[in-house]
Parts: sequence; structure tokens; C-alpha cells
Amino acid sequence: VQLQASGGGLVQAGGSLRLSCAASGRTFGDGTMGWFRQGPGMERVFVAGISWSGSNTLYSDSVKGRFTVSRENAKNTVYLLMNSLKLEDTAVYYCGAVSVYRYVRIRDKYKFWGQGTQVTVSS
Repeated sequence: VQLQASGGGLVQAGGSLRLSCAASGRTFGDGTMGWFRQGPGMERVFVAGISWSGSNTLYSDSVKGRFTVSRENAKNTVYLLMNSLKLEDTAVYYCGAVSVYRYVRIRDKYKFWGQGTQVTVSS
């Protein structure tokens, strides 16, 4: 499984960005995908996750109501729409693949990661 994250950039506070994660190769596990982020000097933390069907999604408290995770399986792509961006959303964002949905929040359970895409929110 290879994952390619894209869509990051520089945006003003209050703005929006949409990240994409394109997957190639076989579907891993039950197809659950997640987004994590890592700020400077910080650990990589969970942001959002989505099941294969898209019917189950989960968000961290810090982004709930502002970010939306979705997917288009026909395109092997998962998205993260980020609205109302704040300065504290600045980080490198990573997409990953995990074996089962019940592990979606657990970073160490992820087996495959994309290369990360930088999101910088300015004032």
C-alpha cells in the first residue's frame, strides 16, 4: 500500500483547505483510513478517521465541527476538508492506513503512512 498526501499550503486563519490522500496497491485490512498531524516538536496525533464505507467517522475534539473526512473509493482517495482554520492547526498532516476501524485513533496501530503535507495557518 502506498499513500500520497497532497493539498497542503499556506492559508489565513479562518480559511479552508482540502487535503487528499491517494492510495495505490491493495486495500489494507478493512479499509479504515486516518488523518494525523504533527506540529513542530510535538508528537503525531489523531485528527480524523473514516471506515471503508464512509458510514463511520471519528474526529478529535480539537477539529470536530470544523473538519470533515470523506472518501471516494472509486478513486482510492480520502479527503480532509478543513474549515475555519486556526493558527494551532499548523502542522504536517499525514494520512495512514490501519487494519480495523476500532484502532482508528491509535497511531501505533497504523501500518502505512503517506509522506505528509504541510499546512501553515497565518494570522
